Order: sequence, then structure tokens, then C-alpha cells
Amino acid sequence: MARAAPPAGLRPFLPADAPALATIFRESVETLAADDYDEDQRAAWAAAADDEAAFAQKLAGALTIIASLDGEIAGFASLRDGTLLDMLYVHPRAARRGVGSALIDALEKLARGRGAREISVDASDAARDFFAARGYIPHQRNLRELRGEWLGATTMKKTLDEKAQQR
Repeated sequence: MARAAPPAGLRPFLPADAPALATIFRESVETLAADDYDEDQRAAWAAAADDEAAFAQKLAGALTIIASLDGEIAGFASLRDGTLLDMLYVHPRAARRGVGSALIDALEKLARGRGAREISVDASDAARDFFAARGYIPHQRNLRELRGEWLGATTMKKTLDEKAQQR
């Protein structure tokens, strides 16, 4: 009988994590989004982590948590303004090992505990099915320009109010 993988360990973001998270961000975009965005689009997207000081500041300005597997950072996620899932990135080696789910579960619980009734995300085309499987409903299709490239995403929302989910 196969053993289940141990769950990801979670902890808060520390400023010293920024270089590792920038690497995960770039590798995740370049590898996991390859089926949905072309090379130029992925390069423009990944370049958002080139200024590591600004990237670290963005992470520090949100509720950012880190997941680790086997003692190594495997992914991270950020919640901005208590209701906006701003970032969710998993290292390609950790994909489909429960890291993204552990991060989302934690942020949803934190948001709910802080009084949020709904959480939203601008899901990339690569992540749209992941969020849909977790109960996020598409609301709006978006295009945004990054360094001369246009990237599609979908605004998705999920009700966190437990009573509304039971109806």
C-alpha cells in the first residue's frame, strides 16, 4: 500500500526568504505555465521578481505564508487586504503534492478568522482549474499588460461564510 506524502509544513514569510521565493516564482511561471502562455509572456511575467527588493517588499506587505516539504521551501502564497489571494506559487518539483492546497486552506482559514466572507483571486490560465476544483467561481475575464505582453487571467471568487456554503 502506498503511503501518503507528509503534509507541507507552513510558516510565516521572513525577509531572508525573498531570494528563494523569487526563484520559486520564476521557475513556477516558466515551467508550470508553459502550456497556457508563450515564452515571451512567461518571460514578462517572471521578470516581476527581477527586482528582489521590490519583490520582498510586496511579500512583506501582505500576509505571506511559506510551505516546505522535506525541509526545503516548496511554495508560498499571499493574502492582500484580507480578501485577495495575491500570489500562489509552487516549485515545479513540488507540484501536485498538496503544497498549493495546504497554502490555500491556510489562507482561507486565516481570512475567515479575520472576518472575511469572500475571497477572490485573479487566477492565471494555468491555475484556473485548480481554483475551480476548490470552489472558486469565475466572475470576469481579464487581460493585463506586462512589459509589452498581454496575459489573460480570470477573477474568481469563493464564499467563505460557512452557512452560505451549506445552502
